[in-house]
Amino acid sequence: MKILHLDTNHPLLLESLNSAGYKNVENYTGDREEIEKMLHEFDGIVIRSRFLLDQDFLDAAKNLKFIARVGAGLENIDEAYARKKKIKLISAPEGNRQAVGEHTLGMLLSLFNKLNRADAEVREGMWNRETNRGIELDGKTVGIIGYGNMGKSFAKTMRGFNCTVLCYDILEGVGNSDATQVSLKTLQEMSDVVSLHTPWTPRTNQMVNEAFISAFSKPFWFLNTARGKSVVTSDLVAALNNGKILGAGLDVLEYEHSSFELLFSDDEVPKPLKELLQMDNVQLTPHIAGWTVESKKKLAQIVVEKILALNKGRRK
Repeated sequence: MKILHLDTNHPLLLESLNSAGYKNVENYTGDREEIEKMLHEFDGIVIRSRFLLDQDFLDAAKNLKFIARVGAGLENIDEAYARKKKIKLISAPEGNRQAVGEHTLGMLLSLFNKLNRADAEVREGMWNRETNRGIELDGKTVGIIGYGNMGKSFAKTMRGFNCTVLCYDILEGVGNSDATQVSLKTLQEMSDVVSLHTPWTPRTNQMVNEAFISAFSKPFWFLNTARGKSVVTSDLVAALNNGKILGAGLDVLEYEHSSFELLFSDDEVPKPLKELLQMDNVQLTPHIAGWTVESKKKLAQIVVEKILALNKGRRK
């Protein structure tokens, strides 16, 4: 089989596929038009987020048998059309779930203890102890929305704290010893902390809006290491200003481009983003929750295993 690699990944990926007898072609710089002209030559594509794989792109790939995304989600691929064309879709949420869980916990603890603000003040020669008094996670109720790989990983990190952990998911029966599954209404009534771990779908698009936020019974802390477009930023900013949301840890933002690699490439920064950038109860990171040294290797290994398993199944 001949595989086209459109993004750089851990060397293990290419090395393993080469050893297994696959022919691998790397093209990390060609534009979309150039890539589409060569797609008919390939049985598989390995990608992260460089291109949107829409119907035109998939129609050009006349012999394509699989697309492997070295990441957790498939939102840059027209999944329905790919499946209609009998193209197998591979992703690797198992590879970076530990990284996402740890990053989410890190953001929460940093927000609770005002670490970013305290660090900045000390560097400016200020020694403000009382204004940087933190709060403890002990005894809080943490609500997790979306209880798949990422949500379960975050819940696992809560084991060392005396917390009540709740989860809500559209699927039934996903709760486990780390989190009790409840209705969304119950989660909104009880949570002190809310962490979003849902994929992007039409159903989750702009899910966290004014009505969603207002449905919570008490002010809460909000974490998003999932997808930026699931949150209406202007409504989030309003809730931060009026105290309904006490603070936010955001690894993803509504204004990211589809490649997830760019944010500040437009001339005009949206007003809600400008406000977020000025808030000291908001922590921002550049879509790196799943971006660790270890996860890079694990993602590559899992994608290799799934490609090999796919080909093994075809030979039977």
